[in-house]
Amino acid sequence: MGKSFFTANWETEFKEDVRHIQKGSGLTVSSNRQGNIEVKYRKNGTSQTTTIPFSWSKETKGDAYTRIRNIYKFIAEGHSLKAAADLAQGKAPKKGKDWAYILKNFKYQKLNFGKATTEATFNKQYKPACEMAVELMGSKTPPMNPADLIDMCVKDWTAGSRTRQMRARAIKQFLTHAVTREGIADIWNPPTDLKPHIGEAKPQEKINREGDHFEDDQQIINFLETLPINSSFQRDAEAAEKWLNAFRLMAELGLRPIEVGYLKVKKDPVTKDFYWWCEYRKKSGGGITEPRRVEPLPLIDDEGKEQEWNLINRFKTNTLPLPDRVDGEACNTYLQRKESWKSLKKMMKETQGMNIVAYSFRHSYSLRAHVLGIDSGSVSMSMGHTLEAHHRAYPYASKASTTNAFKRARERATA
Repeated sequence: MGKSFFTANWETEFKEDVRHIQKGSGLTVSSNRQGNIEVKYRKNGTSQTTTIPFSWSKETKGDAYTRIRNIYKFIAEGHSLKAAADLAQGKAPKKGKDWAYILKNFKYQKLNFGKATTEATFNKQYKPACEMAVELMGSKTPPMNPADLIDMCVKDWTAGSRTRQMRARAIKQFLTHAVTREGIADIWNPPTDLKPHIGEAKPQEKINREGDHFEDDQQIINFLETLPINSSFQRDAEAAEKWLNAFRLMAELGLRPIEVGYLKVKKDPVTKDFYWWCEYRKKSGGGITEPRRVEPLPLIDDEGKEQEWNLINRFKTNTLPLPDRVDGEACNTYLQRKESWKSLKKMMKETQGMNIVAYSFRHSYSLRAHVLGIDSGSVSMSMGHTLEAHHRAYPYASKASTTNAFKRARERATA
């Protein structure tokens, strides 16, 4: 027996409503063999089909239409029909231990394939953000899409900051791995454009996120003298002494914070002199920084007196205690707990528009070398980066090298 006119009328109306959700939407609906609603999406000569959990009936057509309209919104964002249907239904990928397992595999991939990174770099650039993502996905109310997950993992950091940028990129790579290697639904493919998530600093907040150099050596000396090495609390005094030694090494040798833990002392077989050797290998897009000899540049105070910290002999005789962990994060954590640091940081920003950070000890080494007239090539070798990277980080060095090169040429011409 054929369908009644009344039934046919609502079916026709429902089909027309879906077809006209938006002009050229490519969506149509029909009833499958089980009596449920089947959605078909046609685009550029291809078609996709999925079933949604609504029966083919007049009673459910209103809710079904709302669901299909939401599905189309996700299709418009670039998701496949199946992924859009899952997203509209509120489905999330497996949570908890599964995401932790994915993170474990992601780490293995980063350390062993492609432009393989070191474990130290992974722990710094990827681990904090990815562990937060795993925790969020295992919570009672996990984010339902990749954009929300990224936002939740970066919102506590300043818009436009380097840290926010690094965290957003880490989550993007983690999600890409989850989809392409671990079988997570493609609704979790991360957005290609991270700019909306990273944001942009307000004009008054646009300072050098990589950090500036200190005003001069005396400013470094003054700050180091504020560390509580004579505190009545033994634990505070011991920590202060260890960090004082770490900061002195960073300032006199131009080290990255993490390189403090990679120092050795070697002996020149010809001159019999002892010298510093850094075994840290920094991986970046430009390649790997090889272990290197590091040349000290002692600080000079306002009276022209060179600071004699006797670092190499104390290190060689194991009388230079250092923190158990030294890297950028650990340095900043210790510094931010010191009122003298916060006061100096605020003063530098307000009076000179400069941003001092843990790396500022290293930056001041470069400036000290520039003032002493040491050529950029030699400085970059001691600091462990390419000449190009050196000039990019310290523009004044490039200008000085050019000026000195022409000066020497003129002197040879008139000799």
